[in-house]
Amino acid sequence: MKTLGLTGSIGMGKSTTSALFAEAGVPVYDADAAVHAIYAKGGPAAAPLEAEFPGCTKDGAVDRQQLSAQVLGNSERLRRLEAIVHPLLAQQRSTFFEAALQSGAPWVVLDVPLLFETGGHRGVDAVAVVSAPPKVQRTRVLARPDMTEDKLEAILTRQWPDAKKRALADFVIDTSVSVDDARRQVRGILTTLADPTWKSTRPLDLGDEAPHS
Repeated sequence: MKTLGLTGSIGMGKSTTSALFAEAGVPVYDADAAVHAIYAKGGPAAAPLEAEFPGCTKDGAVDRQQLSAQVLGNSERLRRLEAIVHPLLAQQRSTFFEAALQSGAPWVVLDVPLLFETGGHRGVDAVAVVSAPPKVQRTRVLARPDMTEDKLEAILTRQWPDAKKRALADFVIDTSVSVDDARRQVRGILTTLADPTWKSTRPLDLGDEAPHS
């Protein structure tokens, strides 16, 4: 069983594209959903995090803003946070892979927003980047409730530029046309991956030649 890392900057249509892979029958591990699941009321992270960081939960669920306020800029607290959260996420991934393996799936999709930023692209067999023109991206993001230009810029500074991600990808999925067009691209990728002779030729880094926009 092989892994396809799926990623893309905010507003590029990654969630919709991830759903299209699932629609095509590919097992999808959603990293964001996994965090939400363990932070939810009754989730395995809520009680130990409240014990370690009093006040970080609300109505039995982890309040991510409160938790962030307690650990941001404090390496020791961040280490304690990771010591609680990482094993729980590792267990979720293990359960996912076991189920996918039992199903006989030849490929699985790992939906990871910060795949490149965390170095995760080095541990997958292929990478697909979801992309759209900057104007489309900004229009989508700024249409979200409580989103502002300042918030968007702050988010973008924490993410690699789209051009750099595309340069390091095996596949680029353009979501600017329509969902049906994105679906066609997803199915084309799956056809390519089904070819046993296909091999990734993507670079793992761009060195000094990395594009910045």
